[in-house]
Amino acid sequence: MSTLETYRLLIDGAWVEAADGQWLESLNPASGQPWARFPAAGEAEVEAAVAAAQRAMTSGPWARLTATQRGKLLRRLSDLMAEQADRLAEVETRDTGKLIRETRAQIRYVADYLLYFAGAADKLEGSTLPIDKSDMLVMTLREPIGVVAAIVPWNSQLMLAVLKLGPALAAGNAVVLKASEQAPAPLFELGRLCLEAGIPPGVVNVISGLGEPCGRALTSHPGVARIAFTGGPATARQVVRNSAANLALTTLEPGGKSPIVVFEDADLDTAANAIVAGNFGASGQSCVAGTRVLLQSAIHDEVLRRVAQRAATIRIGDPLDPASEM
Repeated sequence: MSTLETYRLLIDGAWVEAADGQWLESLNPASGQPWARFPAAGEAEVEAAVAAAQRAMTSGPWARLTATQRGKLLRRLSDLMAEQADRLAEVETRDTGKLIRETRAQIRYVADYLLYFAGAADKLEGSTLPIDKSDMLVMTLREPIGVVAAIVPWNSQLMLAVLKLGPALAAGNAVVLKASEQAPAPLFELGRLCLEAGIPPGVVNVISGLGEPCGRALTSHPGVARIAFTGGPATARQVVRNSAANLALTTLEPGGKSPIVVFEDADLDTAANAIVAGNFGASGQSCVAGTRVLLQSAIHDEVLRRVAQRAATIRIGDPLDPASEM
């Protein structure tokens, strides 16, 4: 077996190993073979990452940057992602099995997302309510909420990470990004680009580890002010229980699969194409996959026939091959 690609945790601008020496491996789904390894973060690494994020927000250069300066850093990060899209796409494909043409397209969208948040950085607005006391001055002071714990699953790591990272950084927060222990490699690459873009050490920390102890320690840490989670409902329930310890503001995206509903007056070719795309896109590994189909009885057999006919032509192959369709 060839040498495994080795990644390390990003904490306070440094690439570090786990204190207990534990490592995990990532499997390439196309081959079933390990292709990369990375440290398994434990309580010590969570503590170090949260402490680094707190320092970055209170005493580091990040705390003194203007909103316009934060926006410029996000634009630089967007440029780097666009420039290195092919490299990032290859890493994500090896880690998850997503088609290379899917990951390339998605990463270019991700770079555009960062441009949006970069533009929003100096446009955060609000209103100040008037009061009935004429001798008092009322004002609103907007401050970052604090350390954000961003937790993402394995199936669209870069997109889901940036959708959390972008607004958090635009508003001046620092982030501890927990990558899935099943496929974290693209997020370590994202951490590298954050440093290259000039984002100060400690502002973006990237760790990965098992739910116990890593996930539990992060979501219950008293220094975490905000939790942004995407993943399954069982883990979401555990996150809510953990967050009771620190009263962190928590948002959950457990996903969900709404059915595709087709009535007899529909364009059946369009419906069949939508069903195939909804079921086989990303090999079905999507929280918006259309894996339930409800058909009106009069068209049931015909729609299934068309779906089966289209599905039979899907080209299954190496996800790194642009010609592969699944």
